[in-house]
Amino acid sequence: MKEKNIFFKLIPIMLAFFVMGFVDLVGIATNYVKADFDLSDTLANLFPSMVFFWFLIFSVPTGILMNRIGRRKTVLLSLAVTAVSLVLPLISYSFISMLISFSLLGIGNALMQTSLNPLLSNIVSNERLASSMTFGQFVKAIASFLAPIIAAWAAASFGDWKFLFPIFMAIAVLAILGLSTVEIKEQDEKGETSTFAQCFALLGDKMIFLSFLGIMCHVGIDVGVNVTAPKILIERLDMDLSAAGYATSVYFLFRTIGCLLGTFILAKFSSRLFFLVSVVAMVLGFGGLFFLGDLTSIYVCIGLIGFGNSNIFPIIMSQALLNRPDKKNEVSGLLIMGLFGGTIFPLIMGIASDAMQTQVGALIVMSFGVLYLFAFTGKLKNT
Repeated sequence: MKEKNIFFKLIPIMLAFFVMGFVDLVGIATNYVKADFDLSDTLANLFPSMVFFWFLIFSVPTGILMNRIGRRKTVLLSLAVTAVSLVLPLISYSFISMLISFSLLGIGNALMQTSLNPLLSNIVSNERLASSMTFGQFVKAIASFLAPIIAAWAAASFGDWKFLFPIFMAIAVLAILGLSTVEIKEQDEKGETSTFAQCFALLGDKMIFLSFLGIMCHVGIDVGVNVTAPKILIERLDMDLSAAGYATSVYFLFRTIGCLLGTFILAKFSSRLFFLVSVVAMVLGFGGLFFLGDLTSIYVCIGLIGFGNSNIFPIIMSQALLNRPDKKNEVSGLLIMGLFGGTIFPLIMGIASDAMQTQVGALIVMSFGVLYLFAFTGKLKNT
């Protein structure tokens, strides 16, 4: 009976993880907006930067907010903000309105990513936390994988890629209704609410600080490949955007596969070893992208990066949460602030690509993130 009860609580939470994946539509959307408004790489990359900028502003306050109103209510708030962000492009489609839409998408996602993982920890055991988070990432990756396909289908069928937005908005509303109907006993957040200073003081914990940097690199690579993969195909094979956009789906397909496999692997094997294997896969993928130019090879390299980057987040997050179980809300807020890497990386990548007049500039920037994750492997525990 207890297992059945947990199952019914997990369904709306996993639907919320699916909505969390909507943030990755910014990759393919950036390419369409770039083409629609004839933007440079530097200017176009403002869109993913605007999405992830808000993680810097809202993540730690969300950790504090959870202490006041609870995790479930915070997730519900995040879903509502996400739904509003998906309405705006349907009302007005301009450079400014898309900046506002992506900003709201980022704010909603910052609220969601900070609160959803700690909420999940109130349902599953510590031993199952990493694998459960990985399954959540698997569900999230399905939405990420579908976004470019739906956009391409909408563009081909209706002449407008923006039909993606009402489809995703309907799912966000469904997630709100589902999570509103379940009761989840929340623990750990009782007691004195932490101040901003107390939250940031946790960065004095070496493991928390290194995990924060690891999350920055993971998200920087994730957003970077999301935005850059189609550009590489356009640059090297002279493909049109609709066809090149499937490179993003290849990335998220292998991320989805990696998350699904990780759910079972992390339940039985060392997370440190699996982390190392994941980083090596990314090293091989990026190495290939520097030198290979045919379609099949590029897809293989993108797939390797997608598979490698699929389990980085849940491994880092679970180890950081278990490192300070008394401060899960605050630690979650700090680490989700690391998603600000999704702002920093695209901006530097855009500047590097424009300066070098090639996407190799973007690949160089992302490679630094991979090197950090390789070095970080030695700091993980054999859990």
